[in-house]
Amino acid sequence: MLELKDVTAHYGTSQALFGMSLSLQAGEVATLLGRNGMGKTTTINTIMGIVRASGGSIRFDGQELVGRPSFRTANLGLGLVPEGRQIFPNLTMMENLVATASNHLGLPDPWTVEKVFALFPELATRIGSMGNLLSGGEQQMLAIGRALMTNPRLLILDEATEGLAPLVRRRIWEALTQIRGQGMSILVVDKNLADLMKIADRHFIVQRGQVEWSGTSAELAADEAVRRRYLEF
Repeated sequence: MLELKDVTAHYGTSQALFGMSLSLQAGEVATLLGRNGMGKTTTINTIMGIVRASGGSIRFDGQELVGRPSFRTANLGLGLVPEGRQIFPNLTMMENLVATASNHLGLPDPWTVEKVFALFPELATRIGSMGNLLSGGEQQMLAIGRALMTNPRLLILDEATEGLAPLVRRRIWEALTQIRGQGMSILVVDKNLADLMKIADRHFIVQRGQVEWSGTSAELAADEAVRRRYLEF
């Protein structure tokens, strides 16, 4: 479904990605792991076209993404839950949900407001609340719901549970497990390794702008040296 081959990216004259290569199959859940500043968010933003790739190839369902405007990339079926949530503060919760809602792919059973509320009942009680008055957990649920309302085939989450209370984190992982059960592909960045290993099929450890290690949850669980070298914060 998604394939990155030798992708490079720069911020001005500073290079951030050094030949990033990875692939994701349809229906698969994969993670980008690694310490801060290693290129995980840059990888996501380059996939989405927010950061322009300076080299290499990014293909989604066989279509080249490099050089596409970010909105055209999103229209192909990629939904982003960005780092920091980026909720529209001056819109209500409901307005945030429907502002970018679409079904460009013509899916027969699309995500609706009702389905988002079934996934996150907490949001149903905050319909008229302004985005900046929602709690961090509510904002993250809203950000996921907003991405789902674009009816993507691939859901990308950058720091899925960062800064959230344990109970809210558990709700997010439960929701992602439900979404996965519906067959959606997911690419996720997070630091909660134990939770990621329960939901993910494969992991990509990013080190200095490239994939340094990849493997299954079982392989990562069995390799203490890799976890200690790349993932201890």
